[in-house]
Amino acid sequence: MKKQTLAAAIALAAVSLHAQADDVAKSQGFLADSKLALSSRTYYYENDNHNANAANQQESAEVLKLDYRSGFTQGMIGVGIDAQMIYGLHLDGGRGHHPATGNSFWPSDSDGSAVDDFARGDANVKFRLSKTELHVGGALFPQLPINTASDSRTMPQNFDGGMITSKEIDNLTLSAGQLEHSTGRASTNSTALSVSGATKGSNQFRYAGGDYKVTKDLTVQYYFANLDDFYKQHFLGLVHVLPLGDDQSFKTDLRYFNSSSDGKNGSDAAGYAFDNNGGYAKHAGEVDNVTWSSMFTYQLGGSKLLVGYQSVSDDGGFVSLNQGNVTKDGKPLAKDGSNSEDNGGNGFYLFTNAVVGSFIRAGENTAFAQYSYDFTRVGVPGLSAFVNYLRGDDIKDKTLIGVKHSEWERDAGVDYVIQSGYLKGFGTTLRTGSLHTDGTGVANQDQTRLIFNYTYNFL
Repeated sequence: MKKQTLAAAIALAAVSLHAQADDVAKSQGFLADSKLALSSRTYYYENDNHNANAANQQESAEVLKLDYRSGFTQGMIGVGIDAQMIYGLHLDGGRGHHPATGNSFWPSDSDGSAVDDFARGDANVKFRLSKTELHVGGALFPQLPINTASDSRTMPQNFDGGMITSKEIDNLTLSAGQLEHSTGRASTNSTALSVSGATKGSNQFRYAGGDYKVTKDLTVQYYFANLDDFYKQHFLGLVHVLPLGDDQSFKTDLRYFNSSSDGKNGSDAAGYAFDNNGGYAKHAGEVDNVTWSSMFTYQLGGSKLLVGYQSVSDDGGFVSLNQGNVTKDGKPLAKDGSNSEDNGGNGFYLFTNAVVGSFIRAGENTAFAQYSYDFTRVGVPGLSAFVNYLRGDDIKDKTLIGVKHSEWERDAGVDYVIQSGYLKGFGTTLRTGSLHTDGTGVANQDQTRLIFNYTYNFL
Protein backbone atom coordinates (compact mmCIF):
# COMPACT_ATOMS: atom_id res chain seq x y z
CA MET A 1 0.00 0.00 0.00
CA LYS A 2 2.88 2.36 0.79
CA LYS A 3 4.41 1.71 -2.62
CA GLN A 4 1.05 2.36 -4.30
CA THR A 5 0.59 5.59 -2.35
CA LEU A 6 4.11 6.74 -3.24
CA ALA A 7 3.53 5.91 -6.91
CA ALA A 8 0.26 7.85 -6.93
CA ALA A 9 1.94 10.86 -5.30
CA ILE A 10 4.75 10.80 -7.87
CA ALA A 11 2.22 10.57 -10.70
CA LEU A 12 0.21 13.53 -9.36
CA ALA A 13 3.37 15.58 -8.93
CA ALA A 14 4.42 14.78 -12.49
CA VAL A 15 1.03 15.87 -13.85
CA SER A 16 1.20 19.10 -11.81
CA LEU A 17 4.72 19.91 -12.97
CA HIS A 18 3.73 19.18 -16.57
CA ALA A 19 0.78 21.58 -16.27
CA GLN A 20 3.05 24.23 -14.74
CA ALA A 21 5.55 23.79 -17.56
CA ASP A 22 2.76 24.28 -20.11
CA ASP A 23 1.57 27.46 -18.36
CA VAL A 24 5.12 28.84 -18.21
CA ALA A 25 5.56 28.12 -21.92
CA LYS A 26 2.34 30.00 -22.72
CA SER A 27 3.29 33.00 -20.54
CA GLN A 28 5.13 35.74 -22.42
CA GLY A 29 6.20 37.49 -19.23
CA PHE A 30 5.35 40.40 -16.93
CA LEU A 31 5.57 43.14 -19.57
CA ALA A 32 4.83 41.19 -22.74
CA ASP A 33 1.40 40.11 -21.44
CA SER A 34 0.58 43.51 -19.91
CA LYS A 35 -2.61 45.39 -20.80
CA LEU A 36 -3.19 49.13 -20.36
CA ALA A 37 -6.52 50.77 -21.13
CA LEU A 38 -8.10 54.20 -20.61
CA SER A 39 -11.88 54.25 -20.25
CA SER A 40 -14.21 57.22 -20.38
CA ARG A 41 -17.75 57.17 -18.94
CA THR A 42 -20.13 60.11 -19.26
CA TYR A 43 -23.24 59.54 -17.17
CA TYR A 44 -26.57 61.38 -16.81
CA TYR A 45 -28.74 60.16 -13.92
CA GLU A 46 -32.26 61.30 -13.08
CA ASN A 47 -34.44 59.94 -10.29
CA ASP A 48 -37.92 61.45 -9.90
CA ASN A 49 -39.53 60.58 -6.56
CA HIS A 50 -43.32 60.89 -6.49
CA ASN A 51 -43.28 61.59 -2.78
CA ALA A 52 -43.11 64.99 -1.13
CA ASN A 53 -40.78 63.65 1.55
CA ALA A 54 -38.26 62.14 -0.88
CA ALA A 55 -35.69 64.22 -2.75
CA ASN A 56 -35.46 64.21 -6.52
CA GLN A 57 -32.07 63.73 -8.18
CA GLN A 58 -30.66 65.03 -11.45
CA GLU A 59 -26.91 64.86 -12.03
CA SER A 60 -24.29 64.27 -14.68
CA ALA A 61 -20.61 63.41 -14.40
CA GLU A 62 -17.52 62.37 -16.34
CA VAL A 63 -15.19 59.62 -15.10
CA LEU A 64 -11.81 58.58 -16.54
CA LYS A 65 -10.45 55.19 -15.52
CA LEU A 66 -6.93 53.91 -16.21
CA ASP A 67 -6.57 50.14 -15.86
CA TYR A 68 -3.25 48.30 -15.86
CA ARG A 69 -3.07 44.50 -15.84
CA SER A 70 0.41 43.01 -15.98
CA GLY A 71 1.28 39.56 -17.17
CA PHE A 72 2.97 37.04 -14.90
CA THR A 73 6.70 36.66 -14.48
CA GLN A 74 8.06 33.45 -15.93
CA GLY A 75 8.97 30.60 -13.61
CA MET A 76 7.14 28.07 -11.50
CA ILE A 77 5.36 30.83 -9.55
CA GLY A 78 4.35 33.79 -11.68
CA VAL A 79 3.97 37.22 -10.09
CA GLY A 80 2.05 40.21 -11.43
CA ILE A 81 0.35 43.49 -10.53
CA ASP A 82 -3.09 44.95 -11.22
CA ALA A 83 -3.78 48.66 -10.69
CA GLN A 84 -6.59 51.11 -11.31
CA MET A 85 -6.69 54.92 -11.19
CA ILE A 86 -9.94 56.89 -11.39
CA TYR A 87 -10.58 60.60 -11.86
CA GLY A 88 -14.11 62.00 -11.70
CA LEU A 89 -15.54 65.41 -12.62
CA HIS A 90 -19.05 66.49 -11.62
CA LEU A 91 -20.64 68.23 -14.62
CA ASP A 92 -24.09 69.31 -13.43
CA GLY A 93 -26.58 68.89 -10.61
CA GLY A 94 -26.27 71.60 -8.00
CA ARG A 95 -28.16 72.34 -4.80
CA GLY A 96 -31.43 70.49 -4.60
CA HIS A 97 -30.47 67.91 -7.23
CA HIS A 98 -27.91 65.91 -5.23
CA PRO A 99 -29.23 63.97 -2.19
CA ALA A 100 -26.70 64.32 0.62
CA THR A 101 -27.37 60.82 2.01
CA GLY A 102 -28.21 57.51 0.38
CA ASN A 103 -26.60 58.70 -2.85
CA SER A 104 -25.47 55.89 -5.14
CA PHE A 105 -24.31 58.20 -7.95
CA TRP A 106 -21.67 60.66 -6.71
CA PRO A 107 -19.65 61.41 -3.54
CA SER A 108 -20.96 64.14 -1.21
CA ASP A 109 -18.97 66.99 0.32
CA SER A 110 -19.10 67.93 4.02
CA ASP A 111 -21.99 70.36 3.40
CA GLY A 112 -24.05 67.70 1.59
CA SER A 113 -23.40 69.02 -1.92
CA ALA A 114 -21.67 67.00 -4.64
CA VAL A 115 -17.88 67.19 -4.66
CA ASP A 116 -16.55 69.01 -7.74
CA ASP A 117 -13.99 66.35 -8.58
CA PHE A 118 -12.03 63.54 -6.98
CA ALA A 119 -9.38 60.91 -7.61
CA ARG A 120 -8.89 57.44 -6.19
CA GLY A 121 -6.64 54.50 -6.89
CA ASP A 122 -6.18 50.86 -5.89
CA ALA A 123 -3.80 48.02 -6.69
CA ASN A 124 -3.12 44.40 -5.87
CA VAL A 125 -0.41 41.83 -6.38
CA LYS A 126 -1.21 38.47 -7.99
CA PHE A 127 0.44 35.06 -8.05
CA ARG A 128 -0.05 32.10 -10.36
CA LEU A 129 0.93 28.48 -9.85
CA SER A 130 -0.21 26.15 -12.61
CA LYS A 131 -3.95 26.94 -13.05
CA THR A 132 -4.39 28.57 -9.64
CA GLU A 133 -4.30 32.33 -9.10
CA LEU A 134 -4.15 34.36 -5.87
CA HIS A 135 -4.97 38.09 -5.89
CA VAL A 136 -4.21 40.18 -2.78
CA GLY A 137 -4.83 43.90 -2.41
CA GLY A 138 -7.42 46.58 -3.09
CA ALA A 139 -8.32 46.18 -6.78
CA LEU A 140 -10.63 43.17 -6.44
CA PHE A 141 -13.88 42.95 -8.39
CA PRO A 142 -15.63 39.70 -7.40
CA GLN A 143 -18.44 38.44 -9.62
CA LEU A 144 -19.80 35.60 -7.52
CA PRO A 145 -23.30 34.56 -6.47
CA ILE A 146 -22.59 35.47 -2.84
CA ASN A 147 -20.97 38.84 -3.68
CA THR A 148 -21.29 40.81 -6.89
CA ALA A 149 -19.27 44.02 -7.26
CA SER A 150 -21.45 46.67 -8.89
CA ASP A 151 -20.48 48.73 -11.94
CA SER A 152 -23.90 50.26 -12.61
CA ARG A 153 -23.03 53.88 -11.74
CA THR A 154 -20.17 56.23 -12.63
CA MET A 155 -17.48 54.24 -10.79
CA PRO A 156 -16.95 50.52 -10.21
CA GLN A 157 -17.22 49.15 -6.70
CA ASN A 158 -14.08 47.35 -5.55
CA PHE A 159 -12.97 45.32 -2.52
CA ASP A 160 -9.73 44.71 -0.69
CA GLY A 161 -8.58 41.41 0.73
CA GLY A 162 -7.52 38.15 -0.88
CA MET A 163 -9.16 35.95 -3.54
CA ILE A 164 -7.99 32.61 -4.90
CA THR A 165 -9.34 30.84 -7.99
CA SER A 166 -8.30 27.37 -9.11
CA LYS A 167 -9.04 25.46 -12.34
CA GLU A 168 -6.71 22.52 -11.75
CA ILE A 169 -9.50 19.99 -12.31
CA ASP A 170 -11.15 19.98 -15.72
CA ASN A 171 -14.64 21.52 -15.76
CA LEU A 172 -14.35 22.59 -12.09
CA THR A 173 -13.66 26.17 -10.93
CA LEU A 174 -13.02 26.59 -7.20
CA SER A 175 -13.04 29.96 -5.46
CA ALA A 176 -12.28 31.10 -1.90
CA GLY A 177 -11.24 34.27 -0.18
CA GLN A 178 -11.51 36.85 2.56
CA LEU A 179 -12.63 40.43 1.88
CA GLU A 180 -12.15 43.18 4.44
CA HIS A 181 -13.24 46.55 3.00
CA SER A 182 -15.13 48.00 0.08
CA THR A 183 -14.94 51.25 -1.88
CA GLY A 184 -18.40 52.00 -3.21
CA ARG A 185 -19.64 53.16 -6.58
CA ALA A 186 -20.31 56.63 -5.08
CA SER A 187 -17.39 56.79 -2.66
CA THR A 188 -13.76 57.87 -2.50
CA ASN A 189 -12.88 56.02 0.71
CA SER A 190 -13.18 52.38 1.72
CA THR A 191 -15.47 51.23 4.52
CA ALA A 192 -15.97 48.13 6.60
CA LEU A 193 -18.42 45.51 5.28
CA SER A 194 -21.96 45.52 6.58
CA VAL A 195 -25.67 45.05 5.77
CA SER A 196 -28.49 47.46 5.03
CA GLY A 197 -29.51 49.44 8.10
CA ALA A 198 -26.52 48.59 10.28
CA THR A 199 -24.24 51.27 11.73
CA LYS A 200 -21.35 48.94 12.54
CA GLY A 201 -19.31 46.81 10.21
CA SER A 202 -17.10 43.78 9.92
CA ASN A 203 -13.62 43.35 8.44
CA GLN A 204 -14.13 39.67 7.69
CA PHE A 205 -16.22 38.33 4.82
CA ARG A 206 -15.11 34.77 4.08
CA TYR A 207 -16.38 32.60 1.26
CA ALA A 208 -15.72 29.35 -0.59
CA GLY A 209 -17.42 27.47 -3.37
CA GLY A 210 -17.27 26.33 -6.94
CA ASP A 211 -18.83 25.86 -10.36
CA TYR A 212 -18.86 22.40 -11.92
CA LYS A 213 -19.63 21.90 -15.58
CA VAL A 214 -21.36 18.50 -15.56
CA THR A 215 -21.76 18.61 -19.34
CA LYS A 216 -21.19 21.34 -21.91
CA ASP A 217 -24.81 22.39 -21.37
CA LEU A 218 -25.20 21.92 -17.59
CA THR A 219 -23.44 23.79 -14.76
CA VAL A 220 -24.10 23.39 -11.03
CA GLN A 221 -22.88 25.76 -8.29
CA TYR A 222 -22.46 25.84 -4.53
CA TYR A 223 -21.06 28.69 -2.39
CA PHE A 224 -20.89 29.45 1.32
CA ALA A 225 -20.29 32.94 2.72
CA ASN A 226 -19.95 34.37 6.23
CA LEU A 227 -19.94 38.06 7.11
CA ASP A 228 -18.64 37.89 10.66
CA ASP A 229 -21.21 39.04 13.25
CA PHE A 230 -23.90 39.52 10.62
CA TYR A 231 -24.90 36.47 8.57
CA LYS A 232 -24.10 33.08 7.09
CA GLN A 233 -25.32 32.23 3.61
CA HIS A 234 -25.57 29.09 1.46
CA PHE A 235 -26.13 29.32 -2.29
CA LEU A 236 -27.12 26.62 -4.77
CA GLY A 237 -27.37 27.25 -8.49
CA LEU A 238 -28.13 25.35 -11.69
CA VAL A 239 -27.82 26.56 -15.29
CA HIS A 240 -28.86 24.39 -18.23
CA VAL A 241 -29.01 25.28 -21.92
CA LEU A 242 -31.05 22.99 -24.17
CA PRO A 243 -30.25 23.37 -27.90
CA LEU A 244 -33.47 23.18 -29.93
CA GLY A 245 -32.09 23.38 -33.42
CA ASP A 246 -30.59 25.96 -35.72
CA ASP A 247 -30.08 29.22 -33.73
CA GLN A 248 -32.65 28.21 -31.11
CA SER A 249 -32.34 27.24 -27.45
CA PHE A 250 -34.11 27.04 -24.09
CA LYS A 251 -32.20 28.08 -20.95
CA THR A 252 -33.05 27.23 -17.34
CA ASP A 253 -31.42 29.25 -14.52
CA LEU A 254 -32.26 28.34 -10.90
CA ARG A 255 -30.90 30.12 -7.78
CA TYR A 256 -31.44 29.35 -4.09
CA PHE A 257 -30.18 31.30 -1.04
CA ASN A 258 -30.46 30.28 2.62
CA SER A 259 -29.31 32.98 5.07
CA SER A 260 -29.18 33.04 8.87
CA SER A 261 -27.84 35.34 11.59
CA ASP A 262 -24.28 35.18 12.86
CA GLY A 263 -22.74 36.44 16.09
CA LYS A 264 -23.88 39.85 17.25
CA ASN A 265 -26.65 40.13 14.66
CA GLY A 266 -28.59 37.43 16.47
CA SER A 267 -28.02 38.81 19.97
CA ASP A 268 -29.58 42.30 19.68
CA ALA A 269 -26.16 43.98 19.83
CA ALA A 270 -26.45 47.69 19.06
CA GLY A 271 -25.42 48.63 15.53
CA TYR A 272 -25.57 45.11 14.07
CA ALA A 273 -29.27 45.03 13.18
CA PHE A 274 -30.38 44.30 9.60
CA ASP A 275 -33.28 46.51 8.46
CA ASN A 276 -34.68 43.68 6.29
CA ASN A 277 -34.80 46.09 3.33
CA GLY A 278 -37.26 48.32 5.13
CA GLY A 279 -39.75 45.47 5.52
CA TYR A 280 -41.08 42.92 8.01
CA ALA A 281 -38.93 40.63 10.16
CA LYS A 282 -40.14 37.90 12.48
CA HIS A 283 -37.28 38.82 14.82
CA ALA A 284 -36.50 42.53 14.41
CA GLY A 285 -33.02 43.20 13.09
CA GLU A 286 -32.14 39.53 12.60
CA VAL A 287 -31.14 37.81 9.37
CA ASP A 288 -33.49 34.90 8.68
CA ASN A 289 -34.31 34.26 5.04
CA VAL A 290 -34.75 31.72 2.25
CA THR A 291 -35.01 33.09 -1.29
CA TRP A 292 -35.32 31.10 -4.47
CA SER A 293 -35.43 32.49 -8.00
CA SER A 294 -36.02 30.88 -11.38
CA MET A 295 -35.73 32.14 -14.94
CA PHE A 296 -36.50 30.42 -18.23
CA THR A 297 -35.28 31.92 -21.53
CA TYR A 298 -36.33 30.96 -25.04
CA GLN A 299 -33.98 32.23 -27.75
CA LEU A 300 -34.80 32.22 -31.46
CA GLY A 301 -32.47 34.13 -33.75
CA GLY A 302 -32.09 37.65 -32.39
CA SER A 303 -35.11 37.35 -30.09
CA LYS A 304 -35.04 36.33 -26.43
CA LEU A 305 -38.15 35.89 -24.31
CA LEU A 306 -37.66 35.18 -20.63
CA VAL A 307 -40.16 34.55 -17.85
CA GLY A 308 -39.44 33.89 -14.20
CA TYR A 309 -40.65 33.72 -10.64
CA GLN A 310 -38.99 34.60 -7.33
CA SER A 311 -40.08 33.91 -3.75
CA VAL A 312 -38.77 35.55 -0.57
CA SER A 313 -39.63 33.72 2.67
CA ASP A 314 -41.97 35.20 5.29
CA ASP A 315 -39.53 35.56 8.21
CA GLY A 316 -37.33 38.32 6.80
CA GLY A 317 -35.87 39.98 3.70
CA PHE A 318 -33.05 38.83 1.44
CA VAL A 319 -29.59 39.84 2.69
CA SER A 320 -26.38 40.72 0.85
CA LEU A 321 -23.37 42.95 1.42
CA ASN A 322 -24.62 46.54 1.57
CA GLN A 323 -22.32 48.90 3.40
CA GLY A 324 -24.59 51.90 3.93
CA ASN A 325 -23.07 54.39 6.38
CA VAL A 326 -20.28 52.70 8.31
CA THR A 327 -16.68 53.59 9.07
CA LYS A 328 -13.62 51.87 7.66
CA ASP A 329 -12.87 50.11 10.96
CA GLY A 330 -16.52 49.29 11.65
CA LYS A 331 -16.69 51.44 14.79
CA PRO A 332 -19.95 53.19 15.78
CA LEU A 333 -20.92 56.29 13.87
CA ALA A 334 -20.49 59.68 15.51
CA LYS A 335 -23.79 61.34 16.42
CA ASP A 336 -23.31 63.91 13.67
CA GLY A 337 -22.21 61.25 11.19
CA SER A 338 -18.88 62.98 10.71
CA ASN A 339 -16.94 59.72 10.58
CA SER A 340 -19.25 57.97 8.12
CA GLU A 341 -18.79 57.25 4.44
CA ASP A 342 -21.77 56.58 2.18
CA ASN A 343 -20.67 53.49 0.26
CA GLY A 344 -23.42 53.76 -2.33
CA GLY A 345 -24.85 50.23 -2.18
CA ASN A 346 -23.93 47.26 -4.35
CA GLY A 347 -25.38 44.56 -6.56
CA PHE A 348 -26.86 41.16 -5.71
CA TYR A 349 -27.31 37.92 -7.63
CA LEU A 350 -31.08 37.81 -8.20
CA PHE A 351 -33.13 38.29 -11.34
CA THR A 352 -35.16 41.07 -9.69
CA ASN A 353 -32.16 43.42 -9.42
CA ALA A 354 -34.01 45.81 -11.74
CA VAL A 355 -33.36 49.39 -12.87
CA VAL A 356 -35.14 50.92 -9.84
CA GLY A 357 -36.44 48.30 -7.40
CA SER A 358 -35.16 45.10 -5.81
CA PHE A 359 -38.27 43.04 -4.88
CA ILE A 360 -36.58 41.43 -1.86
CA ARG A 361 -38.78 42.14 1.18
CA ALA A 362 -40.24 39.45 3.44
CA GLY A 363 -43.03 37.41 1.87
CA GLU A 364 -42.64 38.97 -1.58
CA ASN A 365 -43.50 36.76 -4.54
CA THR A 366 -42.47 38.24 -7.88
CA ALA A 367 -43.38 37.24 -11.42
CA PHE A 368 -41.37 38.84 -14.21
CA ALA A 369 -40.92 38.77 -17.98
CA GLN A 370 -38.53 40.35 -20.49
CA TYR A 371 -38.21 40.54 -24.24
CA SER A 372 -34.92 41.54 -25.90
CA TYR A 373 -33.73 41.73 -29.49
CA ASP A 374 -30.27 41.78 -31.09
CA PHE A 375 -30.52 43.88 -34.27
CA THR A 376 -27.43 42.23 -35.75
CA ARG A 377 -29.87 39.77 -37.28
CA VAL A 378 -31.42 42.55 -39.40
CA GLY A 379 -28.15 44.17 -40.47
CA VAL A 380 -27.53 46.58 -37.57
CA PRO A 381 -24.64 45.06 -35.58
CA GLY A 382 -24.01 46.57 -32.14
CA LEU A 383 -27.65 47.54 -31.52
CA SER A 384 -29.83 45.76 -28.96
CA ALA A 385 -32.93 46.63 -26.92
CA PHE A 386 -35.17 45.19 -24.20
CA VAL A 387 -38.39 45.76 -22.28
CA ASN A 388 -39.39 44.06 -19.02
CA TYR A 389 -42.08 43.98 -16.35
CA LEU A 390 -41.97 42.79 -12.73
CA ARG A 391 -44.88 42.35 -10.30
CA GLY A 392 -44.31 41.67 -6.59
CA ASP A 393 -47.19 40.61 -4.33
CA ASP A 394 -47.74 39.38 -0.75
CA ILE A 395 -45.21 41.80 0.78
CA LYS A 396 -45.71 41.57 4.54
CA ASP A 397 -46.46 44.84 6.32
CA LYS A 398 -43.73 45.89 8.71
CA THR A 399 -46.07 46.21 11.71
CA LEU A 400 -49.66 45.27 10.82
CA ILE A 401 -50.29 41.52 11.07
CA GLY A 402 -52.07 40.08 8.04
CA VAL A 403 -51.70 43.20 5.90
CA LYS A 404 -49.90 42.69 2.59
CA HIS A 405 -48.69 45.04 -0.11
CA SER A 406 -47.63 44.93 -3.76
CA GLU A 407 -45.38 46.73 -6.22
CA TRP A 408 -44.61 46.67 -9.93
CA GLU A 409 -41.87 47.96 -12.22
CA ARG A 410 -41.62 48.57 -15.94
CA ASP A 411 -38.18 49.02 -17.58
CA ALA A 412 -36.81 49.57 -21.07
CA GLY A 413 -33.31 49.90 -22.47
CA VAL A 414 -31.31 50.40 -25.66
CA ASP A 415 -27.58 49.73 -26.23
CA TYR A 416 -25.50 50.62 -29.26
CA VAL A 417 -21.76 50.13 -29.86
CA ILE A 418 -20.10 51.58 -32.98
CA GLN A 419 -18.51 48.71 -34.89
CA SER A 420 -15.96 50.43 -37.14
CA GLY A 421 -14.16 53.68 -37.92
CA TYR A 422 -12.41 56.15 -35.61
CA LEU A 423 -15.06 55.71 -32.91
CA LYS A 424 -15.07 51.93 -32.99
CA GLY A 425 -16.08 50.65 -29.56
CA PHE A 426 -17.89 53.85 -28.52
CA GLY A 427 -21.02 52.72 -26.68
CA THR A 428 -24.31 54.38 -25.76
CA THR A 429 -26.67 53.00 -23.12
CA LEU A 430 -30.15 54.27 -22.29
CA ARG A 431 -32.19 52.92 -19.37
CA THR A 432 -35.61 53.98 -18.11
CA GLY A 433 -37.54 52.49 -15.21
CA SER A 434 -40.81 53.16 -13.36
CA LEU A 435 -41.49 51.67 -9.93
CA HIS A 436 -44.95 51.88 -8.33
CA THR A 437 -45.57 50.58 -4.81
CA ASP A 438 -48.60 50.09 -2.59
CA GLY A 439 -47.98 50.83 1.07
CA THR A 440 -44.43 49.48 1.19
CA GLY A 441 -42.94 52.71 2.49
CA VAL A 442 -40.90 53.18 -0.71
CA ALA A 443 -41.64 56.20 -2.88
CA ASN A 444 -42.88 55.69 -6.42
CA GLN A 445 -39.96 56.50 -8.70
CA ASP A 446 -39.11 57.12 -12.35
CA GLN A 447 -35.46 56.79 -13.37
CA THR A 448 -33.58 57.71 -16.52
CA ARG A 449 -29.93 56.85 -17.18
CA LEU A 450 -27.98 57.90 -20.26
CA ILE A 451 -24.40 56.60 -20.45
CA PHE A 452 -21.60 57.03 -23.01
CA ASN A 453 -18.66 54.61 -22.75
CA TYR A 454 -15.40 54.46 -24.65
CA THR A 455 -12.22 52.47 -24.01
CA TYR A 456 -8.86 52.98 -25.68
CA ASN A 457 -6.40 50.11 -25.38
CA PHE A 458 -2.75 51.18 -25.29
CA LEU A 459 -1.46 47.62 -24.91
